[in-house]
Parts: sequence; C-alpha cells; structure tokens
Amino acid sequence: MLKAPLLIEPDWPAPANVKALQTTRLGGVSLGSYESLNLGGHVADDELHVEQNRRRLAEHLPNPPLWLQQVHGTAVVNEFQALNQPEADGAYTKEVNQVCAVMTADCLPVLFCNESGTQVAAVHAGWRGLAAGILEKTLNTFDCVNETILVWLGPAIGPSAFEVGLPVYEAFCQGQAEALDCFKKLKSGGVGEEDKWHADLYSLARLRLKKAGIQQIYGGEECTFTNEAHFFSYRRDGETGRMATCIWLQE
Repeated sequence: MLKAPLLIEPDWPAPANVKALQTTRLGGVSLGSYESLNLGGHVADDELHVEQNRRRLAEHLPNPPLWLQQVHGTAVVNEFQALNQPEADGAYTKEVNQVCAVMTADCLPVLFCNESGTQVAAVHAGWRGLAAGILEKTLNTFDCVNETILVWLGPAIGPSAFEVGLPVYEAFCQGQAEALDCFKKLKSGGVGEEDKWHADLYSLARLRLKKAGIQQIYGGEECTFTNEAHFFSYRRDGETGRMATCIWLQE
C-alpha cells in the first residue's frame, strides 16, 4: 500500500499569493534505496518511477517545475521561456504560476520572496555554492532592497552530522572570522590525517544573509542525515533519492 504524500509547507509569514512546499521521501513509487518519492532523474533510479513521482508532485503545483541541472555553482536562472533544464543552482521569477524548484539530499534548499509578493526564488546551496556566494547572487536578482526579502531554510544536513575537512573550513573562515563559530573541532589530524570539524550549514547561511541585510530568516531546524524516516541523505546512504523544494506566485 502506497504511503500518502507528505509535503511540508514552510512556516514563514510570506504574502498570501506566495506558495511553497517541500517534499519528503514519502508518498512515491520508487523502490530500494530510492524509496519512495524520489524526484531526481540523475541518480540511477527507474525512469518510469521518477516520472510517476514527478506527476504526483505536479498534482500540487500550478505547472511543472523548471528542473535544473545542478552543479554546485552560483548560476541563477531567470529567463524560463528560453531554457530547458539549464545548468544552474538557482531559479528566480516574477511570473505567475512559474514554479521555481531545486532538488537536495543534504545540501541546503533556500527559498526567497519579497514582502510585496511579486518575486520569488529557489536555491540549491551546497557548501561550495554557499561559500562562492550563491545566496548573495540570488539577492542581486531581486529589484527591491534586501531588508524587504524573506528567506526560508529547508531541510539539510545538521550541525551534528556534517563532518568536513580543512578545505571546507578554510573556504568559509579565511578572511571571515565570524564564521569560526559555525565550526566545531572534532579532532586534530596526526601524521597523515586531516583535521576534522562539524560544520553548521544553517548558521553559515544565516551569517551570510544577515551580512547582506536580510532580517527575516526562517526555518533551519531539520536534519536530513538523522531523520531517515522522512528525508533522503546522500552523506548517510550514498545511493539515494532527491527531494524538491518549490516556490511560485499564485494569481
């Protein structure tokens, strides 16, 4: 018997015409390590299962999403009409019923909208994109002051599970002393071993958003790694599915 879809609606004071949802791993037809609502067509799951899962998601949307080819970069797409599966990690629109969507399985999904409900965006922020400035680049696509933008942080790997090495630590902390508080040292590497830290993606994102003038930040309370019942996690399982985080403007 199939499980009913479990969709999370962001808890944030967005305008009434801004609609958003977050999928979990529940409510689909995929099997094995992809059980059950896998929406990723690039993870070796059965293509027919992915198509059926995407149709199930589409029942809750005004139009099919613009699916991106995510590359852990900083490109943000805002010309939907001319593109089909563009290579980007963010999507922005002013158009009604145009669904911006990103897929994740540990990386941080981030939703944006302005207070007047005329612009929205969805971003996939892995540590590389986050360090390279994808949040700031997304903010630059909005034609309003940053203080009037709301942000929601979706399910991602939590601070007690995201173990990283020196490259990640240096990517955030070199030249930004305030980022040091977002890392907890686990051990010092001995001969032939690397130093290790637990990194807090949520805090790193909040730090950068606040530095950019964002005052309204919500979410950031879930951990994909520890909540196996509800979320896919690449760091936990390796071979796994992908969840979607969607946002759009309603008429």
